[in-house]
Amino acid sequence: MSELSQMKCEACQAGAPQVSDQELGQLLSQIPDWHTEVRDGVMQLERVYTFKNFKLAWAFANKVAELAEAEFHHPGILLEWGKVTVTWWTHAISGLHRNDFIMAAKTDQQLD
Repeated sequence: MSELSQMKCEACQAGAPQVSDQELGQLLSQIPDWHTEVRDGVMQLERVYTFKNFKLAWAFANKVAELAEAEFHHPGILLEWGKVTVTWWTHAISGLHRNDFIMAAKTDQQLD
């Protein structure tokens, strides 16, 4: 399997398959700092990033927003003092698609 961060998101529409339980385990192993959350019956990927201050957290949140626009796949971003929580899921299928794991890996790269 190619490194997730090097992959591109594919267009995803309603009816696209969610990741299987087997795929979920394989994909999560490639982004070990992420975990799943279920909100309102929708499985999502989430990670909390910590920073020394608000300004650094804000800069990171902006990088994630730019990435989301470039890939046309948009997460939940919660910006707080010294902390950014990023949550990925695919709205069209109300769950997780391979795109979400690709974007999680690309989000991690924004720390560089």
